Amino acid sequence: MKEKFLQSKRTRWVTSSAIFIALLVGVQFATAPFGQLVTGSLVNLILIVSVMMYGTATGLTVALVSPVMASIIGIGPLLPLAPFIMAGNSVFILIWRYVSKMKFAKKTTTRIITLVFAAIAKFAVLYVGVVLIAIQYILNLPGPQADKMAAMFSLPQLITASIGGIAATIILPILAKARTTRTL
Repeated sequence: MKEKFLQSKRTRWVTSSAIFIALLVGVQFATAPFGQLVTGSLVNLILIVSVMMYGTATGLTVALVSPVMASIIGIGPLLPLAPFIMAGNSVFILIWRYVSKMKFAKKTTTRIITLVFAAIAKFAVLYVGVVLIAIQYILNLPGPQADKMAAMFSLPQLITASIGGIAATIILPILAKARTTRTL
């Protein structure tokens, strides 16, 4: 009985992780022409939904695998930036998972507080990792390319994390209600 439960749980994790990775990479591919604001906001929304609806293991899997997949298929950043993006994504979803579960205010207020902390934390991790470390010490990009890359991993990251968080704050209650009222 215990083995069957573990297999079922493992199957749900593998399935939900694979679906969210495919969704995230597909969204990046489909929205690339619309720019960083659209693509980044949707990526952050998908990261939040994956962790809030399917748990920490699924959220972390999506946060860690998707930047590598996007780099490999040519729709993401340079592969040397993947570890920094993985770190930013992980911090972002872990804050969403654990801070939003705290019961210090109404659920919506808690999600707004979570949104602010998560967006700032992701921005900080990406800014330090990409702008202050990777661009200067790993990539050795010429001035104009370095400036363009730095611009992508600074304020726009805070904005897209915030937009994704706002969308998640609106969508999560709807998804939770749909999940509890579904019929088999």
